[in-house]
Amino acid sequence: MAWFKKQQFTALRATTPRDRVPDGLCAKCAHCGSIVLSRDMEENLLVCPKCGRHQRMNAAQRIEQLVDPGTFVETHATLASKDPLKFKDVRSYPEQIRRYQKRSGLVEAVITGRGKISGIDTSLGFMDSNFIMASMGSVVGEKVTRVFESAIENRIPAVVVCAAGGARMQEGILSLMQMAKTSSLVAKMREAGIPYVPVLTDPCGAGVAASFASLGDVIIAEPEALIYFAGPRVIEQTIRQVLPKGFQRSEFVQEHGFIDVIVQRADLKSTLANILAILTHQEVAPAPSASEAVG
Repeated sequence: MAWFKKQQFTALRATTPRDRVPDGLCAKCAHCGSIVLSRDMEENLLVCPKCGRHQRMNAAQRIEQLVDPGTFVETHATLASKDPLKFKDVRSYPEQIRRYQKRSGLVEAVITGRGKISGIDTSLGFMDSNFIMASMGSVVGEKVTRVFESAIENRIPAVVVCAAGGARMQEGILSLMQMAKTSSLVAKMREAGIPYVPVLTDPCGAGVAASFASLGDVIIAEPEALIYFAGPRVIEQTIRQVLPKGFQRSEFVQEHGFIDVIVQRADLKSTLANILAILTHQEVAPAPSASEAVG
């Protein structure tokens, strides 16, 4: 009897491109880590069907969700950042701008324009965190200012979807000056009786949160969005205390009186339309029927 029996092994077959999962087929929830079909995530407006956490949307997706089809007209699309301070770190500031323009397909961190929300003519701004974390430099501040100027000139409401990581350090004090510039235009809108509704999304911080994002007639936020001036880690290191659970999330901020209403993404357009209708004494256009939507 043989002491050892020769074990048979099956040769592994080399993988081919057909064996691989196609790129983009699945998406991973940034909160709970669940793997979800990208199609299901998109149909659910980038809200995780497992845990309900709202994933980040880019500006184009926001426009598609909130603006009536065929009504959005972009304005000031060619405005781009210069390098007033000749700033250089690992890369020069112009190199960083070109890098993010190529990566995101955007010229700058905000898309502005005019369109209709359920039939209500509106001056619009959509910030995109894919471009240097939607930090506010001179061009971002100027484009948002022009959103408000257009609203005053045409006597239409303004809506800005805010998503920003704060001031853009590469522009120094020029970036911080955008807080005063945008805030002064919001004050002019209020004097003129023109409604302004900011929508705070994850994340909304620092100079943006401390200026035009917090100055609307009705302030809306998405669930569990991070809304802050200084980051939680900086605050903990400064005061040397453990922060309460949910600190700086939209629910915590609303509880302390800085947000008026938290709205699920699926209800955001209808909520915006109703608020604008009330503030402008207009009627909301009826939603298109299934046949009209397909056509």
